Amino acid sequence: MFLARPQGWRNQVWEADHVQAPVLVDVEGAARRPWVTWFVDCASNTIMGVAVTPGHPSRESVLAALRAAVVREEPFGPQGGLPEKLRVDRGKDFLSRTVTAAFNALDVTVEDLPAYTPHLKGTVEGLNRAVESMFLAALPGFVRQPRPGRRRARPKDEVLLDFEDFTTRLLDWVAWWNTSHHPGPLRGRSPLQAWEADPTPLREISADELWTFTLEDDGRVRVLSTKGVRFRNRDYVAAWMTGLAGERVRVRFMPHHDRRIEVFDAATSRYLGPAELADQASPEQISAVRSARAARGRRLRKDLAAVQQERYGAQARPGRPERLLTLTSREAGRELAEGKASDLSRLALPDLIPLAAPPAGWRTPPSLAARTRRTPESGPAADEQPRPGTADAHSPGAAADADTTGEGEPR
Repeated sequence: MFLARPQGWRNQVWEADHVQAPVLVDVEGAARRPWVTWFVDCASNTIMGVAVTPGHPSRESVLAALRAAVVREEPFGPQGGLPEKLRVDRGKDFLSRTVTAAFNALDVTVEDLPAYTPHLKGTVEGLNRAVESMFLAALPGFVRQPRPGRRRARPKDEVLLDFEDFTTRLLDWVAWWNTSHHPGPLRGRSPLQAWEADPTPLREISADELWTFTLEDDGRVRVLSTKGVRFRNRDYVAAWMTGLAGERVRVRFMPHHDRRIEVFDAATSRYLGPAELADQASPEQISAVRSARAARGRRLRKDLAAVQQERYGAQARPGRPERLLTLTSREAGRELAEGKASDLSRLALPDLIPLAAPPAGWRTPPSLAARTRRTPESGPAADEQPRPGTADAHSPGAAADADTTGEGEPR
């Protein structure tokens, strides 16, 4: 049994979450389950903003959904504005450095809820359950659909939605939820009607300012050159850079979007303009690289499976386990040779540069003294005489004395 919170007012508290859709979608020929990131207003149950990611979400998904939630211009809105507080459940994407800096700049308080307490953000959790039962369950590729047989295999003739079609249908359902759905607590009003009927003033921000505040900044100052600006060992260029060589700038970027960056003046933080990646690979080259990476991944997985596979003989009597592995001499030699060729420790040359000699005042073990080199500066000078009662640590006699003392025990 959980107590209900007071209803509050619009944009007082938002809740945010990631949810993996239980629907297989065609993403460039592969069947994947996309992720949905959304923000919901707790007072009116209005979905403020949503972003869909074909793969696992990241801080980029949070920032994209945040922009859609705050901006009231087309194609978003009319709901929007900045919330006073945001509830999240310890998600690393919502608590990342970039997202935290964006919320701090927008003056939004983030409430990090304890782990395993979904009832503390019941509004968005209820939305996660509602979207599955009211929308996703009717789509082709729904993974939780009852099927005959034990394996519940997906029919071979089932046609999946492509990612674009799935996103279109999901956004249409979000629009239906906000405008045509009438939850019981709203007393016959849709979530958007309840949100618009609230007289609470809104804190709004322009799309350009919001874009600036929700970009990642690595904190470094760079200098424009004739090749553009250097970022992550890549050159980014733009026409507006002409005549600005030598200017000190800072780079801001959308996480994981490395094709374009935004450049700002380092001293005044004035926006200078975008820059595109120079010498971009052609689509054919990118496709070839992806194919090569996929082939290399298949080889690595095959080698890993072969290494981890262990077979033992079956025994009818008590005895030690018998490992089954039979190789010819040629096979064993070839596999050992491949292991040596890939062993980086064998390729290292630790004695390529001899160690420098220790200071003269140190008592050096003979084993180390034989492996060090003496430079003219580090050699024994005239004023570096052995102390009374001690022998030179590098002389043969001293080496013999340094090895043992008394009854042959090492010093």
